[in-house]
Amino acid sequence: MLRTTLLAAALSAAFPAFAQSELDTLRAELNDLKTSYEARIAALEARIREAAAQPAAPGDTARTADGFNPQISLILQGRYAHLGDPEHRGIAGFLPAGHAHGTPRGFSLDHTELAISASVDPYFDGYLNLALADEEVDVEEAWFRTTALGHGLTVKGGRFLSALGYQNERHPHAWDFADNTLMYRALFGEAYAHDGVQVKWVAPTERFAEFGAEAGRGAAFPGTDRNRNGAGAYSLFAHTGGDLGASHSWRAGLSRLYTRAEARAGEVEDLTDTEAMTFFSGRSRTWIADFVWKWAPDGNAYERNFSFATEYFRRDERGDLTCADNSAAGGACGDSTDAYRARQSGYYAQAVYQFMPRWRTGYRYDRLDPGHVELGANEAFLPLSTHRPTRHTLMVDYSPSEFSRLRLQYAKDRSMENQDENQWIVQYIHSLGPHGAHRF
Repeated sequence: MLRTTLLAAALSAAFPAFAQSELDTLRAELNDLKTSYEARIAALEARIREAAAQPAAPGDTARTADGFNPQISLILQGRYAHLGDPEHRGIAGFLPAGHAHGTPRGFSLDHTELAISASVDPYFDGYLNLALADEEVDVEEAWFRTTALGHGLTVKGGRFLSALGYQNERHPHAWDFADNTLMYRALFGEAYAHDGVQVKWVAPTERFAEFGAEAGRGAAFPGTDRNRNGAGAYSLFAHTGGDLGASHSWRAGLSRLYTRAEARAGEVEDLTDTEAMTFFSGRSRTWIADFVWKWAPDGNAYERNFSFATEYFRRDERGDLTCADNSAAGGACGDSTDAYRARQSGYYAQAVYQFMPRWRTGYRYDRLDPGHVELGANEAFLPLSTHRPTRHTLMVDYSPSEFSRLRLQYAKDRSMENQDENQWIVQYIHSLGPHGAHRF
């Protein structure tokens, strides 16, 4: 026992000196490695900054046909819709909007979207989105955008979805429901796009704040193409938002659109239930307020997340309305033109909850108010509706991966006067190729 104690004491006296010496050696080697790596990283960063600061040479082989390597994605969408079969489908109390795709009964193929994006050079990037249908190709978006102005400023030019509101910039495959809101259908048919220019500025503040202005041709509903120099539509928007702790984020905004129309065509039913053509000429002003709130535990949206979005609009139109002569078909209109004024509003509110990975469910409520409409002499031929269109929508969807989604949706639709419609939709969405992240 005494010998063991003496041996332990001897070892404890010898080891501290040895251990301390070895530890000092290891620390010195670690400091040498750290200094070496920091120098190499600094050199690489300097080379990157130098390369980024130099413009591409006219003969740069990276921009030849062999070097062009854009991101290409294809969105496949289709559905089965079980709908009613009304003689005329529309939103009661609102003049019909243009560019409304609609939903056919039974099996159908939605627009297939082909998107191409790439950097042009250190100063610009570009984007193209084509909507492919059976016998037509629509250019949904085709724009360039600056990338090197700095100070939070960007300029976009070409054809682009306007930054009005919240939903407008989203393509159909990014919607949380199988169809668009009644609000956007009444305002724009589906979405509002400019052929023009957009200037956007993000303020250098702790809280997110962006301000922007757009000027465009103004050919899209509620305007018309007036074949003139200059801009035919103007829009302004402002958005602010931020984080509340690690789990909550929000955004709120206010937007305004001004445009004019000349002989904007619409199909309605007159007082004899005969189809009549109307033509509106005048100005149209729209205001939109939007709010979005999102929650994900500790910012991790993979397991669970929740989002709430709502938008409210008010539209004021003034001008002249013509009811084209339809007497030959037994109608009441006789090519009468008189003053037209309408102040209309509406909103939607929706909530979507991902209750477990890959599974989501959601509810949306739409409500429109035809408001105050003055038809002048045309009141003798055209009906004035006091019906307030509403719709309740429920959906559940399953995403086997980030590239595919299957959805079941039910809606109780009361957007048409004196008609309640039960609507069922089964939808698939598949994304082929790389696709950029969706907006907040």
